[in-house]
Amino acid sequence: MPSLVLGSTSRYRAELLRRLYADFQQRAPGVDEAPLPDETPRERALRLAIAKARAAADGLEDALVIGSDQVAELAGVVLDKPGTPERARAQLTASSGHAVHFHTALCLHDTRTGQDRLHVDHTVVMFRSLSPEEIARYIEREQPLDCAGSFKCEGLGISLFERIDNEDPSALIGLPLIALTRLLREAGIALP
Repeated sequence: MPSLVLGSTSRYRAELLRRLYADFQQRAPGVDEAPLPDETPRERALRLAIAKARAAADGLEDALVIGSDQVAELAGVVLDKPGTPERARAQLTASSGHAVHFHTALCLHDTRTGQDRLHVDHTVVMFRSLSPEEIARYIEREQPLDCAGSFKCEGLGISLFERIDNEDPSALIGLPLIALTRLLREAGIALP
């Protein structure tokens, strides 16, 4: 059986993958995540997921390598990881009362065949109207500085929403497990 590799150093993606499979390794893909001209958020997420899987597969011969990337978009503007409380505040203020679209792409690269199995999940998060005080309290309590869109839906961030529309709730956290199980089964991994 091939080894399973997560082409990501994200603790969120690793926690999700552990729900399915405990025996995997993580490799940093080292991919430049800068956007390309005229690239849609969906195209960017898919390009980066493929690039991460292939980069993490370098030198491996008998492995299934998972690459994933998520791009958040508000009215056509990409919401990257904020990095600072000020940027998180600006993102959440802009998102207040609006729909934010998340494109979570997945690539399962099979080093035995060179085949890429692909999937892109589309999630729409409808934010409720947020007061400046609510935003400040949320950022102080959860510190969502490493999360696209400035929230963690698996934590207190869920209190910021009116609703979430998607096919796979794990996709919003960063790794669409429903699609991943399908891709792993197609590659010959027995799940459950």
